[in-house]
Amino acid sequence: MVQHWKAIATFMLVLAIALGAKGWHDTTRNPEVLRARVALAGYPAGTPPITAALISDIHVAGPDMPLERLQRIVEQINALRPDIVLIAGDLVSEKSTATHVYTPQEIVAPLGNLTAPLGVVVAPGNHDHWFDWPGLRRELDLHGIRVLQNSAVQVGPLAIGGVDDPYTRRDAMPATIEAMRGLAGGRLVLTHSPDVFPQMPDDVSLLLAGHTHCGQIAYPWGGAPAHLSRYGDRFGCGRTVERGQTVIVGAGLGTSLIPLRLFTHPEIWLIELGPR
Repeated sequence: MVQHWKAIATFMLVLAIALGAKGWHDTTRNPEVLRARVALAGYPAGTPPITAALISDIHVAGPDMPLERLQRIVEQINALRPDIVLIAGDLVSEKSTATHVYTPQEIVAPLGNLTAPLGVVVAPGNHDHWFDWPGLRRELDLHGIRVLQNSAVQVGPLAIGGVDDPYTRRDAMPATIEAMRGLAGGRLVLTHSPDVFPQMPDDVSLLLAGHTHCGQIAYPWGGAPAHLSRYGDRFGCGRTVERGQTVIVGAGLGTSLIPLRLFTHPEIWLIELGPR
């Protein structure tokens, strides 16, 4: 009997070590690059398509997202040569399990090294507001990174609406859409959580978001216990098409609550945007 329990204990220890190693690998591995093509209503006919890199949930904090790792990811994004970089919120993590919490200056500085002809656009997330949004906003402005909070901007052939964070109830989709009315170009919305999609009007073709982390801790056979969305897994991860409109939800780069992923991985979406 004693030998039986020793065998079980040994097996459980080996399993825990294996899962821990797998989790740390999933957490800190280089982001996977996922690709998509989306046709946008209003995209100027005869204008060549452009490429947008979508990232989200950077969650700068130790131990899993130190500044050195973020700089490597910035270099990976630059090597993809996107025309524009879109960041769907949560630049920072102030989780209690963090081994180091960085300043707004430290968090934003690597993002200032992103190189894209049409620049970088950010919509804030819940952790940005909980941490120090005025400080982060100041640094983003200093680095020439556009910030959209229930507002819109025309960038090249794109009309981009940025909805502020829905999780902290700062979102205003109607105000964002109104700000887009006078803009020309392919119409898309950038926001942190995909939960605003049901409010998006039919003449906007694309919603880009993060927040769900694709569950962060997932099942090895697919799916996850939770996605931090009021709609469950409806927009939990990846590309969804409803009503002829596209929602792309990235898994993010960093972690929230605990510094660990398991059976999910960091993602960069590279999206070709063009005319219908």
